[in-house]
Amino acid sequence: MNQSLFAVTLVVPDYDNAIAFYTQTLRFILLQDIDLGGGKRWVRVAPPGSAEASLLLAKADGLNQTEAIGNQTGGRVGFFLQTDDFDRDHSAMTSAGVHFEEDPRHEPYGTVAVWRDPFGNRWDLIQFT
Repeated sequence: MNQSLFAVTLVVPDYDNAIAFYTQTLRFILLQDIDLGGGKRWVRVAPPGSAEASLLLAKADGLNQTEAIGNQTGGRVGFFLQTDDFDRDHSAMTSAGVHFEEDPRHEPYGTVAVWRDPFGNRWDLIQFT
């Protein structure tokens, strides 16, 4: 059997603002942006060099989904952006206006710092040792 994680849905308030943040601020690649009709789109983004997994950006539809924006994981860090050069990416992200909640710290598994996207989702920037 051969399986892999393909995509994780990230509920956002607006497609275009989400695409702009992920592609311009974080320099993710826009993999797909397909109009599905009725105001829905199939939008996938991924970090440069990502082999398989991507984010599926989904515009909130209704009160329940709107209320979940930024809290899809109950306040925990729910997304992990792995890098091969922590200092380079931390500096670039900080310069681009990304809000880090803490200074970088060294853990037994690597260097990490928690940041938030503009929608409130908590992420780790992480470089494994």
